[in-house]
Amino acid sequence: MDINLIGFMPALIPIALSPGTSFALVMGSALSGGHKGLFRTLAGTALGIYTHAVLVGFGITAVIISSPTTFAVLKITGTAYLIWLGTVLIRSGIKINSVSITETKHSVTLREAWTANVLNPKAIIFYLTVVSQFAGKQGGISNYLILASVHIVVMSAWLLVVSRTLVFSVKKTNSLILKKYVNIAGGILLIAFSLHTLIR
Repeated sequence: MDINLIGFMPALIPIALSPGTSFALVMGSALSGGHKGLFRTLAGTALGIYTHAVLVGFGITAVIISSPTTFAVLKITGTAYLIWLGTVLIRSGIKINSVSITETKHSVTLREAWTANVLNPKAIIFYLTVVSQFAGKQGGISNYLILASVHIVVMSAWLLVVSRTLVFSVKKTNSLILKKYVNIAGGILLIAFSLHTLIR
């Protein structure tokens, strides 16, 4: 097994720790759905990462990328989906008021988190171009799954720490106001990330 875990870490950490789609979804879910919402979003994101590892390991991603038309359709579909998710979060945040939050909160489902990760063009390119450099010459599926597991552990640890800090801060501030602005900011970030990916 010629997997390069030591070299993979410096390439992974900036990606895992930078605010992106997963960050925006997890922050919104932590506030709207509590621990269940948080773990649902983390689980969906982890399944998305494993999906990328399997697709790259079997060479399916390379086939998709080799067709400009197929990749363009995937990119547009992914962007549209992330814009829709962002819009849902923004609308949920705008509807929050001091009277009632039960009717307006939106916690991302496992399927939504998985879909957002799988359709994210940045995640596709990351696994095809960066992760493949550390999977060894043979690049077997087991190597990709090991790298994906490391990715999930690093990302989950970081997002758990950040979301716990955020959820803990709710006790010190008005939770409705915090939920309102986290949902709105998270939705805006999702839309901005998706549009940035589309125009690059």
